[in-house]
Amino acid sequence: MTYTGIPASPGIAVGPIHVIARGFSAPEIYEISEEDVVDERARFDEAVAGTKKQLNDLQERLESLSGNADSEIFEAHVMLLEDNNLLSKVSEAIASRLQNAEYAFYAVMQNFLEAMRRIPDPYLRERTADIEDVCQRVLRNFKVDLDFDYETPDDTHILLAYDLSPSDTASMNRRHLLGFATEQGSINSHTSILARSFGIPAVVGLGASVIQVTALTPAVIDGYAGKLVLNPTPETLAGYAALASEKEKQRTELDAMRDEATETLDGHKVTLSANIEFLEELHEVKRSGAKGVGLYRTEFLLLNGSEMPDEAEQTAAYTKVAKEVAPDLIIVRTLDAGGDKLPVEPLTEPEPNPFLGWRGIRVSLSRPAMFRDQLRAVLRASHHGKIAVMFPLVSGLSELLAAREALKRCMDELDAEGVPFDPKLPVGVMIEVPSAAICADILAPHVDFFSIGTNDLIQYTVAVDRVNPHVAKLYRPTHPAVIRLIGKTVEAGSEHGIWTGVCGEMAGDIRLTPLLIGLGVEELSVSPKIVPKVGQVIRSLDFAQCKATAKEALRMSGSAAIMDLTLAVARERYPDLLD
Repeated sequence: MTYTGIPASPGIAVGPIHVIARGFSAPEIYEISEEDVVDERARFDEAVAGTKKQLNDLQERLESLSGNADSEIFEAHVMLLEDNNLLSKVSEAIASRLQNAEYAFYAVMQNFLEAMRRIPDPYLRERTADIEDVCQRVLRNFKVDLDFDYETPDDTHILLAYDLSPSDTASMNRRHLLGFATEQGSINSHTSILARSFGIPAVVGLGASVIQVTALTPAVIDGYAGKLVLNPTPETLAGYAALASEKEKQRTELDAMRDEATETLDGHKVTLSANIEFLEELHEVKRSGAKGVGLYRTEFLLLNGSEMPDEAEQTAAYTKVAKEVAPDLIIVRTLDAGGDKLPVEPLTEPEPNPFLGWRGIRVSLSRPAMFRDQLRAVLRASHHGKIAVMFPLVSGLSELLAAREALKRCMDELDAEGVPFDPKLPVGVMIEVPSAAICADILAPHVDFFSIGTNDLIQYTVAVDRVNPHVAKLYRPTHPAVIRLIGKTVEAGSEHGIWTGVCGEMAGDIRLTPLLIGLGVEELSVSPKIVPKVGQVIRSLDFAQCKATAKEALRMSGSAAIMDLTLAVARERYPDLLD
C-alpha cells in the first residue's frame, strides 16, 4: 500500500514503522507468537479489571465527599470498560497483529479516538478527554513504562505520527530514526525545515489516519516523491536501493568539490554559509565546506527547559561555535520564538493568531532581563571569535533602535566590568516582514548587513499561513511581490554599502539560485547537508546570465512564469543536480 503526501525532506529510508498518535503516550511494542495470544488476552482482562476496581473506588470516595453528581463521571468510565464491542476488538487485535496486549489496546483506542475527533457534535468530541483518561489508567495497570515514546526505541525505525512539533523533531534520537511521515503538516512548516536541516527523509500531509497502520510494518519513506510505501515488494526495495545508491554517488562527488571557491563561471563571488540549531552540527559545518554560520537559531536552547539558559551557559555555547568555525563568521540570531517555533514561555491564553502575535524581537524587547543575558553572552563570546548578531522579525526602525540601545547598554556594562568583547561587533537585521523590506533604506544606515528570512517574508507578503495545508498552494516563493521586495532590500543595502544575504528556505532551493544571485544576493546560508550541492550550483552559473534573468523576472506579473524562467536556467546549467 502506498500513501502519497508532500515531500518535506529528500532521501530514502527503509525500516519498520513505529507509530505515535495524539492523546496519550504509546506503550512499548513487541511481537508475540500465536501461543502467547491467550496469555496476552489474560493480561488485558487483568488490566481492565484492575482499572474498573480503581474507578469504582474513586466513585465511592467522591460520592462520600460531594454526593452522586460528580461521581457519575467515573460511572461512565466504567461503562466504557464494559463495552463488549470494544473488548472484543482488542481481543481480535491481539490475535491479528500478534503484538503485545497493551499496544493492541492502544491501537484500537486510537482508532476509536480519531473517529470521535471527527464527529461534528462538539459535546461528543469533548468526550475524547474522558476516553484518554481511561486509556491511561488501563495502560498503567499493565505495569508498563508510560514514558516510552518515539525517542526511545532501541532499533532503527521509521516514525509515523499524526503530527510533530518543532520540539518533537528537534528532540528525536536521530541515531535510530531513519525517517518520518505525518498525517498533518506542510512543506513550509518549521518541522519540515528541521527535517531538511537534519537530513532526515520525511513526508508530511498524508491525509490518512496513521494509527491504522500496524506498528513494525516494513516500510519505505520516499522523501523525493512524497510517498510512504507499506510492505514494499522486493522489486520496490530494489528500485529504491538503486535510487539511494545513485544519490549517494552524487553526494560523494559533490563532497569532493566542497573546498572549491563558490564563485560563478565569470568570477562573481558568493559567500556560502550554514544554518545550525545545535552544537552537535558543528562537525557537519566544517565537513560541508561552508564558510561560517550564517544563521545560528538560538531558540533551540529552549529545548533544555522552559526558559533560556543563563548568561554563562549561553556564553559557553556561542564561544564554542565561534572557536569551531574560526576564522569564519558566525551570525547569532537572537531568540526567535513563537509562531510554529518553540514557545519562550507558556501563555495564560492561547494566541488566536500566533504568527501575527508575540514572537521574534517583540518577545526579547518585552523580556529585557532575558534579552540582556543573551546580548551579554554574544558580546562575551565575540572575544573568542568572529561573531555578528542579528535581530529577527523587525518590522520598523523603532524596534531596531530599541534593540541597538539594549546592545549598547550591555556593551557599557561589560566595559565597566572589564570584560573583553569586540566593540565593533557587526549588527544585522532579519528582513522577514514586508514593512521592513519596504523601509530597508531607512533601516540600512543602522546596521552592517541584511539577512532575508524568506519563509516569513513570503508568508506575510501573500497572507498565507505557511503551515496551513488548505492554502499551501498560495505560498509562492516566486510571487512577483516577493521577488520585488528581495530586490528592493538588496538595492537599499547596496546603496548604503552593506551586504545582503538569504537564510530562508529559498537559499537552499537550487531552482531559485540563478534568480537570487541575479538580484544581487551576496550570501546564501543553507543547511550543512546541502552546502556542497549549492556550492556546485553557484560554480555552474554565469553571473551575467543571472542578472539578465533577474531583470526579466522583475518585469513579470506571474509566479509560474518567474519560476519557469529561473528553472530554465537551472536546467541548462546543472540538470543533474535537480531532484
